[in-house]
Amino acid sequence: MALRVAILFGVAALAGRGAHAYPEFQRYSQQVSGRFVNCAMCHVHPDGPIGLKPGQIGKLTPAELGQLNSARGAFLPGQDVMNPILNEFGNALLKKLGKKRILELRLQPDQLADAYGYESDIDGDGVPDAHEFLQGTDPVDPQNGAPWALFTHNLRRYAFPHLFLLVTATALGLFGMNNLLKWFHQTMDKGSPEPGATGTKH
Repeated sequence: MALRVAILFGVAALAGRGAHAYPEFQRYSQQVSGRFVNCAMCHVHPDGPIGLKPGQIGKLTPAELGQLNSARGAFLPGQDVMNPILNEFGNALLKKLGKKRILELRLQPDQLADAYGYESDIDGDGVPDAHEFLQGTDPVDPQNGAPWALFTHNLRRYAFPHLFLLVTATALGLFGMNNLLKWFHQTMDKGSPEPGATGTKH
């Protein structure tokens, strides 16, 4: 048992040499957004890549360790690799920029958003991934974003059909109620005696 634990820690240590988290980006995002930002912005596990928990190096299968080694060699942009300790956003950064550029940007984390670009929106919440990085929100969670940005996006996305149905239903309801009141009024008028009538025959 002790040997097995030692082997696991050894594998984690060896694999971890080329797979460290880059806290410069995390710190910058936290600084400009004023929000708490953990490693889950780019990593599978919120505590980062090193450890024995799911999504960390010590828990990787041999096949995943092979993927990790391939990803560690993705120095140039455009390489189609999948790093098992990174989430979708982290892998998108790696593919778009390449490891060499990411390492350079560690010294200038304020340039990461512009380098990555503002076209990608992985979680489809209407807020580009680069903006989510600057706002300190999760780019792979559509429920996690700046409240006003999510509100305006959802308003644009859902307002027309929902407002159209609401206005139509209200108009039809008012039309129906108006006609019902008219019918009720006419029915009451027909059943009422004429003015001056006593209701008795002589």
